[in-house]
Amino acid sequence: MKLTVIGCGYLGATHAACMAELGHDVLGMDSDTDKVHVLNSGKAPFFERDLDGLLAKHTASGRLKFTASYAEAAHFADLHFIGVGTPQTPGEDTYDLTHLYSAVRQLAPRLTSPAVVAVKSTVPVGTAPRVAEILHEFAPAGDRVEVAWNPEFLRESFAIEDTLRPDRLVLGFQAENTWAEAMLRQCFEKIIEAGAPTIVTDWATAELAKGAANSFLATKISFINAMAEICEKSYADVHQLAEILGHDPRIGRSGMRPGLGFGGGCLPKDIRGFITQASKLGAEAATGILREADAVNTRRREAVVNLAREHLDGDLTGKRITIWGAAFKPNTDDIRDSPALAVARKLHESGATVTVTDPKALDNARKTHPELDYIEDPIAAVQDADLLLHVTEWAEFGHIDPHRLAHRTAQTLVIDCRGTLNPDTWRQAGWTYRVLGRP
Repeated sequence: MKLTVIGCGYLGATHAACMAELGHDVLGMDSDTDKVHVLNSGKAPFFERDLDGLLAKHTASGRLKFTASYAEAAHFADLHFIGVGTPQTPGEDTYDLTHLYSAVRQLAPRLTSPAVVAVKSTVPVGTAPRVAEILHEFAPAGDRVEVAWNPEFLRESFAIEDTLRPDRLVLGFQAENTWAEAMLRQCFEKIIEAGAPTIVTDWATAELAKGAANSFLATKISFINAMAEICEKSYADVHQLAEILGHDPRIGRSGMRPGLGFGGGCLPKDIRGFITQASKLGAEAATGILREADAVNTRRREAVVNLAREHLDGDLTGKRITIWGAAFKPNTDDIRDSPALAVARKLHESGATVTVTDPKALDNARKTHPELDYIEDPIAAVQDADLLLHVTEWAEFGHIDPHRLAHRTAQTLVIDCRGTLNPDTWRQAGWTYRVLGRP
């Protein structure tokens, strides 16, 4: 098939490369000409594991190209995926749909023949009818332009795997057995034939799917971190508690990792957007558990600062603190709502001198937090430190021998905010080792 992907940020660029991998001819479209130039060179303007290789493979073969022209995109194909960003509105807990509606309005006048517009962006329920209204009003093809909803469920650092081998495929349509459904089934034929569960549903259910999924995942993470708060008061071990709970097949161990909590561009935004939209629909009472999940997540960041203060004689002023990690999770350079940088900022505001290191995210961190110090080498970063915080669980950090660090620091004190370092190894090397949720 020939298809376009409009909006080539994290979601769109990944989707475009993976659709080319499935054998389609793909034209990615983005209004940022610098981004288009980078993508056409076979590279991504952000870090996602294995994506550069996929982009290089298919831009070289000619199967994948990128443009900044809506006219070229409209002429290229009659199946158009929209994957523009829908970030949290500044100062509010709602989705900012500016980029989505702008993309639809610019594409619509150029659709002169029947087409399918499949939206992948995460939105509040009720957005699909408005998208259809704009398309039918401004597209010369009118109601021959069909709207589909195809939510994404990508995990950063696993985005290619999640696109090519998804754990479910959701297709939302206004009516049954439409041309749009036939088009998307053809597009995803290899994925469907490989056994991916395929759920065909209505617009509203498909719109709710991503927000509901992320709200549940956020709640699961916050549940075990709420248990960590209790463990810290009762001298119990939350990591062993999580293992005990995880053996119950109704609960499961996946995703229930105690520590500093969640961040990134999806879970925080989606749980807050889900709460706001439910309130607007008159279902505010149903969101109480989600509000507490969000509150627990925020408290974990405060808990780290308080634990640091406790071990540094009750005062952070003038203390030198090294933070291993800036990205919100390992194997990405994404710093959106990063717990690591939130903690770094709070420590800095409390008077500490904070040095941050990260394998991939330092350039992004410098732009948003110039008040912090940055060093690329995690070993050099601990020089003269009073405290080391392990905040993003990069594999590189776990492989560092703590014996190599002890002579560099002012104090051999480490707080493992993710619980992934080996406590015996660190203690045997002479370090005072603390972890959230453990005595």
